[in-house]
Amino acid sequence: MIAISVQPSKPEVRTVSFASTLYLRPILNLLLAEVAPVWRQDIRLGLQEALVNAAYHGNCLDPHKRVVVQFSVTLTHYCWTVIDEGCGFVPQSCSHDCPEVEHECGRGLFFLREIFDEVEWLPPGNHLRLCKHIRRESRPRLS
Repeated sequence: MIAISVQPSKPEVRTVSFASTLYLRPILNLLLAEVAPVWRQDIRLGLQEALVNAAYHGNCLDPHKRVVVQFSVTLTHYCWTVIDEGCGFVPQSCSHDCPEVEHECGRGLFFLREIFDEVEWLPPGNHLRLCKHIRRESRPRLS
């Protein structure tokens, strides 16, 4: 069984929290509910990569550890901050601070940087901020 809790932390920012799992379909559906269809497929791929990394690499799939996602949707952007309970990731060296976790490097970073306009790890490296800017000329038209 999977448990998802949604909490408004500020009026414009919502928080989803779940136990470390790779069963992400309901979580992704919730996080993508307000994303325009034109971007939904690409953003789903990027968010899935970020959530898998948080649960697998960050939390070592420990069901007692949680992944938290803070997200906001405005007229100008979509933003998600994915937080795990791991020891952090250093993207510059593409290394993990946890020696017990072996990983492949590069594929996920490539996806994230191709899909999102902003990709930033916040100290201590277990907070990943992802943003997609909505440009007026690329916004789907309501006809």
